[in-house]
Amino acid sequence: MTTEVRVPTLGESVTEATVATWFKKPGDTVNADEMLCELETDKVTVEVPSPAAGTLGEIVAGEGQTVGVDALLATLSEANGAAAAPAAPAPAAAPSGGDSAPVPVMVPALGESVSEATVSSWFKKVGDTVTQDEMLCELETDKVSVEVPAPAAGVLTEIIAAEGATVQAAAQLGVIAGGATGSSAAPSAPAAAQNPAAATASASKDIANAPSAEKAMAEAGLNASQVSGSGRDGRIMKEDVAAAVAAAKTAPPAAPAAPAPAQVRGPVTADDAAREERVKMTRLRQTIAKRLKDSQNTAAMLTTYNEVDMTEVMALRNEYKDLFLKKHGVKLGFMSFFTKACCHALKEVPEVNAEIDGTDIVYKNFVHMGVAAGTPTGLVVPVIRDADAMSFAAIEKAIAEKGARARDGKLSMAEMQGGTFTISNGGVYGSLMSSPILNPPQSGILGMHKIQDRPMAINGKVEIRPMMYLALSYDHRIVDGKGAVTFLVRVKEALEDPRRLLMDL
Repeated sequence: MTTEVRVPTLGESVTEATVATWFKKPGDTVNADEMLCELETDKVTVEVPSPAAGTLGEIVAGEGQTVGVDALLATLSEANGAAAAPAAPAPAAAPSGGDSAPVPVMVPALGESVSEATVSSWFKKVGDTVTQDEMLCELETDKVSVEVPAPAAGVLTEIIAAEGATVQAAAQLGVIAGGATGSSAAPSAPAAAQNPAAATASASKDIANAPSAEKAMAEAGLNASQVSGSGRDGRIMKEDVAAAVAAAKTAPPAAPAAPAPAQVRGPVTADDAAREERVKMTRLRQTIAKRLKDSQNTAAMLTTYNEVDMTEVMALRNEYKDLFLKKHGVKLGFMSFFTKACCHALKEVPEVNAEIDGTDIVYKNFVHMGVAAGTPTGLVVPVIRDADAMSFAAIEKAIAEKGARARDGKLSMAEMQGGTFTISNGGVYGSLMSSPILNPPQSGILGMHKIQDRPMAINGKVEIRPMMYLALSYDHRIVDGKGAVTFLVRVKEALEDPRRLLMDL
């Protein structure tokens, strides 16, 4: 049976792509979902997976050729009994056990526009017995961490891409030989019996700490010897690093304060180099740095400010928070009010929710709200899709769930793409005022800040009110000052009288 390989959907407003690279050639055997080729559009890189297992037949669109959506790229002869026959002799190469052919461990799909990753940790070593779907290693891309499960049960016989290696999408990481049977597991038993102490020492030496813990230690300037691991076999987890950092903060500061006079007295000396620590930026941090700088270089960014009296929102929240929690199972916070207020204002000033595509302005008839979240590894922006159609409870649940996944490094690529507007809450860290940077290709971002009691003139009298500064950064190329100020005023009005949100005023 012949299957057609066609150009997938390329994304909103994208109608054509260029075939950049073919990873397979005619006659190659491929697995279902194995990457066949890569397409480039004017926005992203798109990988094309195999729709079925079989043999690649004719390549219709060669490298460098421009193709439209749903165009034919190649043909595929699906696997059958004859095609599978050549694999039969393979078990002979794996005497360590099992009746199955060696199974390659491949780099999984990394997501749209991601073409490579770095091997951050191997959880298994050569010779280890693994079960199907057991985590073998973790890859780090410039956006997310990706765990690689074992495609089959057996023995890990070869690691092709070691820790620290950069691998391309669909590259081979290792090899699993045979099925996990009694005979395959047997060789490891005598080794442990001969010298259990040595086996224990070896195991502890090769334990891979949780990748999130490694990143947290790098951020905190700690090494593994300073952290006590609570995970399996003493593996250091992210929570262990947090505990070590907290313990360090409560420790007497006298010892680290000693070197300070030497730094103040004179210029930098050679001795200072011994007390410095150089840590390589994570791929996520490199991407954050690049995107933020690109945003400043590309957009005509301008920020306008206002302030909002939070009295009514706080009163409404205090009145209903217990009932809200009891009914919906989630706390009523301020973010749902701000999300609703922004969605309301974006309807009146749609250019703040738009983006520039070449010489076109693309207006969005929906709101996919990005909610910036700080994590141990850096800033990420999970997206709440169709926030304009959601209730307060649905918004709070989505923010809580995505925030937890962001902190654990479990967000998928899809959950961080497609946002049309972003809210960033620096107030949770105590920020009183800031100018947020746009999250391209978006044209607007709202910065929330700390709620602080201030004296305000109310009807000719001075009253103490809980006030918050708001900052709207926008792309002046498509958003005029009038539109930006109008947007911010509408947000202010909705928050100072939340009943307006209920009546769509």
